[in-house]
Order: sequence, then structure tokens, then C-alpha cells
Amino acid sequence: MQPFIKTLAAALAAGVLATGALVLGPGPADAVTQSTPGAADVRARSTPGTTGGLPASPSAAPARIDWKPCPDDSRAECGTLRLPIDWARPTGATFDMAVARRKATDPDRRVGVLLVNPGGPGASGVRFTLDDAEARFSAGLRARFDIVGFDPRGVGASRPVRCSTELLRRAPSAYPRDQAEFDRLAAYNRALRDDCRRHSGPIVDHADTLAVVRDMEALRRSLGERRINYFGHSYGTLIGEQYAELYGDRIRAMALTANIDHSLNTREFLVSSARTAEDSFHEFVRWCERSPSCALHGRNVTEVWDGLLDRADRGEIRDPAHPERVLTANGIAETVFKRFYGPDWSHVASFVAELDGQRRRAPRPEAPSATSRTNAVPAAEGLTEAEPFRAVFCQDWRFRPKDHREFARLTEAELRAAPHMRGSPRVHAALAGCVGRPEEVNNPQHRLRITEAPRILMLHSRHDPANPHAWAANVHRQTRKSTVLLTYEGAGHSVYGRSDCTRDAVDDYLVELTVPADGSRCAAADPIS
Repeated sequence: MQPFIKTLAAALAAGVLATGALVLGPGPADAVTQSTPGAADVRARSTPGTTGGLPASPSAAPARIDWKPCPDDSRAECGTLRLPIDWARPTGATFDMAVARRKATDPDRRVGVLLVNPGGPGASGVRFTLDDAEARFSAGLRARFDIVGFDPRGVGASRPVRCSTELLRRAPSAYPRDQAEFDRLAAYNRALRDDCRRHSGPIVDHADTLAVVRDMEALRRSLGERRINYFGHSYGTLIGEQYAELYGDRIRAMALTANIDHSLNTREFLVSSARTAEDSFHEFVRWCERSPSCALHGRNVTEVWDGLLDRADRGEIRDPAHPERVLTANGIAETVFKRFYGPDWSHVASFVAELDGQRRRAPRPEAPSATSRTNAVPAAEGLTEAEPFRAVFCQDWRFRPKDHREFARLTEAELRAAPHMRGSPRVHAALAGCVGRPEEVNNPQHRLRITEAPRILMLHSRHDPANPHAWAANVHRQTRKSTVLLTYEGAGHSVYGRSDCTRDAVDDYLVELTVPADGSRCAAADPIS
């Protein structure tokens, strides 16, 4: 069995995966960079949660981070910054935001700090800085910037949102068949929210991106930087976009890759996500048709794939590592979808070929469903797991289908947009996770309005499996005076290290402030595997 199959066994067996830091006041920067009325209007925009209507800067002096060598890497520095859980009540409860820093390797030529966020929602900026930054960023970039990563509130080591393992394993289907099942899904989501609050405290209700943006501004002040540089990927672009909206005059340079469009309604978000997943499937098929190294080369790949999912629907496909377990069609699609991020097409082809090669057998009537199979795994009483996704996502998006009829219409539109991938299982599960939660959210969707930021560099893959290129194009249309868009003409979710063209565009921009021409393109890297 290939290592790829082994590492994915647990995810496949579960079917669709769960989707699954002091009060600060005016400092030196604020005395120099006064806001225009346009920015003040944005900062004071009232939102339905507790973060709207706040002043640009709270009233106390900025705290300093007590940097110490990181326990698992003495070449880097780690620390925490104490911040209010609820920015509307800055003297209330607090949490410690975890921060890590790798100093510029050429301090005499240091440009400044480069704050980073790798996405998610739920990815750790601290772990990215410690584990990935040296490999991901060029030596030239690391020479000129202090790389600073932080764990957003509710994530990693920043008061993580934790929920009962036993309750997480009892999640109902994300595909309710009738109103009764829809009601059970809504009741479960409310119970899970209460459970997470019991285990995590009020951070559960204040994990939205707008609150993270205010945390990032506090971090800027604590670092003593008049202006910051920022690199955000995927969901990290939403942090960057909204920081530019509120604090654009505090930015020197900002590079965003795999951009999020926060102006979409429920149907637009779901259908566009499904459409881009389907596009990546077709890119995989085309690669397989022209590449002799593909394990499915010479076969009708679409026919093989559709047949495999049909057999999974009948309970005929087993987990290679645990043959007693049945794999669901959505679980298989979810796993392949994640491999499109690379894109790791060779592994996808080998994986599909191995599953398709299983001896055909009649379904076992007693075969458990994905949900009941998960429930069969014992969970120690009192055990909890980190589960920040819903706390962030469902406070950033007002996605609340009111009943089964509306949910079914959305699902049908999703399946029409992606008949082979059967929609976008991960996004569908994210939507399902918000059913039944309160209508009001802290950070609802809106068109982006940036008035004071310098030119922001956006990069996006033409064939991104998760975030459609159309999202980047739409964000760019909303902010044409403030952004430039560079398109990588290939596939995959990451963009920066895709080629010399994409890497040089970001490095030259961040270091020298050289802005590429709007509409620039980088050719697809060849070959793609």
C-alpha cells in the first residue's frame, strides 16, 4: 500500500471531514498617521456583534511582548500578547495571543516586520513561522524581514476553541434528507456551540476575523512598528483585506494569495466553490490523458471516477488500511479535493486506481454508515479536541438556511455546478455547520472598501480548487484603486512558491515596493505532478 493511502485512511473512514491575544492606546504611529474621514467611517461601521462601533485605537499604552527563545527552536523567539476577548469591553476578560518571530538574517539591510497568516480558518501562524517559513520563503525575503507569525484568537496556542470529542463524533449528516433531519442538524450545532463555550469560555463568541484584525493592529503597536508588511494566504487574505479596510495607513506592503471574496451570499459562495472544485477535477483528467505516468492513463478517467463513487454509494469500497470500514463517496471526494491543493495528481491517480481495483462485492447490509462508524470509536469521557473552524467561519458569514427546503435547493445548485465532484464537500460541511446558529454574526459579508492603503498585490491561481479565481477578480473590482491582480495560469491552491515568476513578483514587491502591472500573468509551471 502506498504511504499516501495509509495517511488518508482515517480521513476517508470518517466520510466528510469536520470543517473541518491589554488595552492599547495611541502610540508614536498614531501621532503621525491620522486617519481620513473615509477610514474613520469604516472603523466605526457597526456590525451586529460586539466588535462594531469601536474607536481606531483603545486608550492605554501598548504592551510589549516578553520575547524568549522558543522551546523547540532557540533560533526563533516566542512570546504572548495579552488582549481583550471582547474589544467592545477592553477592560474585561483577556486572553494571551501566541506570537513567534524569526529575525531578519541580514539585520543591516532589514526592511521591517512581515506578519504572516497561512489560512484555515484555524491554521497556526506560530507553527508556520517555526516549521515552514524557512522552507517556504526565499532567502532574500528572510534576509530583509523579521518573519512574525501569530495564532489568531481561538486557534493554536491563543486560547484555542476546544469541544467535546464525544460530541464531535456524534455529528449528524451534513446532507439532511428531510425537515426532521434538518432540525436535528440545527439542534446538534446549537448543542456543540454550548459545549465548546463550556470548554473554552467566551472566546467562542469572539473568534471572528474582525476581532483578529484588531488583534493584529495591537500586535503592530506592540512591535513598535509605524507600518507593517503582511503576507496572507487563503483565509489569511480575509484578515489582510479587512486590516487594509480599517487600518490601511498602517501598511507598507501587503501580498495576498488565494484570495477570499467576503461579499458573497450563501448561494454564490456554495456554487462558486463547487464550480472551482469541478474545474480542478477536469484539470486532473486532462493531465492524466496526456501523462503516461498517470496510473489511469489510457482509461476513461471520468468514467472510472463516477463508477467509483457509485460503488461507494452502494457500500462496496473499503478503507485499504482497515478493510472492515466502508468508505463514503463524499469522503473519497473530500480526500481527492485536498490533494488538488498541491496539485498532487500522481497520488490522486494512484489512489483512485487502487480503490477502483478492489474486488467487486455486494454491499453488506450490516455495513455502518460514516456517522455510526465514527460513533463506534470509543472516546474517553471529558476528552476535548481543538475545533476552531465553526467559531470563526460562522461568525464571518451569515449563512443560515432557514429550513430543509432552502437547504435542499442550495445542495441541488451545488451538485449541478459540480456533478463529478458532487459539489464541494468541505464547503458544504462548513455551511451545514452554521445551520441553527444565531442569525446575527459579528462580521457579516460586505463589499470591500479600502481608502488609505498602498497598492496591495493579489496573486491567484487560475485553477485553484478551493478559492475560485472569480473571487480574486471580484475583490479586485471592488478595490481597483488599491489592488493589482497577478494570475498564475496553472493549478493548485498555493501561489507564492509556484515558479520563479510568482516568487520574484512577491519578493520584489515586498522588498523594493515594485508593483507588477495590473493583470500580469505567470505561466503554469511545467511539468505538474
